[in-house]
Amino acid sequence: MAKPVILTVDDDPEVLQAVARDLRREYGDRFRVIRAESGAIAMEALQQLKLRSDPVALFLVDQRMPQMSGVEFLEQALQLFPDTKRALLTAYADTDAAIRAINTTQIDYYLMKPWDPPEERLYPVLDDLLDDWLVKFRPPFEGIRVIGNRWSPHSHQIKDFLARNQVPYQWLDIELSEEAQQLVTYANCDRLSLPLVLLPDGSSLLQPTNIQVAEKIGLRTQADKPFYDLIIVGGGPAGLAAAVYGASEGLSTVMIEREAPGGQAGTSSRIENYLGFPVGLSGSDLARRAVDQARRFGVEILTPQEVSSIRVEDPYRFIQLASGTEISCHAMILALGVSWRRLSVPGLDRLTGAGVYYGAAQTEALSCKDEDVYIVGGANSAGQAAMYFSKYARHVTMLVRGESLTKSMSQYLIDQIAATP
Repeated sequence: MAKPVILTVDDDPEVLQAVARDLRREYGDRFRVIRAESGAIAMEALQQLKLRSDPVALFLVDQRMPQMSGVEFLEQALQLFPDTKRALLTAYADTDAAIRAINTTQIDYYLMKPWDPPEERLYPVLDDLLDDWLVKFRPPFEGIRVIGNRWSPHSHQIKDFLARNQVPYQWLDIELSEEAQQLVTYANCDRLSLPLVLLPDGSSLLQPTNIQVAEKIGLRTQADKPFYDLIIVGGGPAGLAAAVYGASEGLSTVMIEREAPGGQAGTSSRIENYLGFPVGLSGSDLARRAVDQARRFGVEILTPQEVSSIRVEDPYRFIQLASGTEISCHAMILALGVSWRRLSVPGLDRLTGAGVYYGAAQTEALSCKDEDVYIVGGANSAGQAAMYFSKYARHVTMLVRGESLTKSMSQYLIDQIAATP
């Protein structure tokens, strides 16, 4: 976690430098001291800190400043960081204003200028304020934040991509979250431009593609070499197994996956009939273990990346990627997996990703808390999704077109569904 910030604001450069010097000398090992020469500059700095989700522990602000007084600055700053401690620096003539500000803007303390020696007149007060802040401080989420509308297919696409690639993120619904509305404003973004992806380094992406997100978070999308012993197209369980076996035998191996390693199996909320895992595991856990194993043997995994064409010129095989790059190999394995069967209902495509989802239990279950969920299907994927949604939804209804579950679903799942009220 980044060091919490102490922000000091004063329009007098000499005073500002002296305050910052004393603060860094005493607190620099635990806090990051930022200084600003005006309230406006300080507000710009706070907006950037908010976008990066950096915590702010203390405002130490001069009262008498042109254009924006210390109290006026604190009134605005509290909208961004309501839990930050607030101290006002005042001259003797400003003490009445400082006392009034204790009630109007809930200032925690006011300090008189000059504060020398700081060991007696500055540090004891700030020590108490910072200790009190630390006791109540809860570290903010430091990863990726996605701001969007729940019913936006593009927002769902970004969430699903991050979840399936096991990248932690925080979802902020623009309709429900006041923080989301603030962040959109500070990022100079409007609601029509969502989703907005905020990165930990303070950068952002508007309406990004999966590849743009992948490049930002460090996923590999391009091959390192022009030639490999083995190319595997498809990153589901079969493709991952082939990659592990090939690389373990010393073959230079690259695996190409257009969405996320693990394939359709990686979206399963619970798998209990996979050999070697007697208590079961989630599809994402299975995919993570397989990816770790493949990388340990040196497999290159390109995701998200697609193959646009394949040709054979004996004894070599050539693949052209969607990016335009061409790579070749001695041997190629096509492990293309399966796709979800699409429900043929008029108008359904328009709602896909906006209330209608295919295999998105782990991405959307939390947003369905206390709501009614309908699951179409009668095989294992549907049964696993039903069990997972039952932890969050008010009621789960399965719509099965077959005569019974026994023809398409494993018995252990049938038993679990029957035992779940």
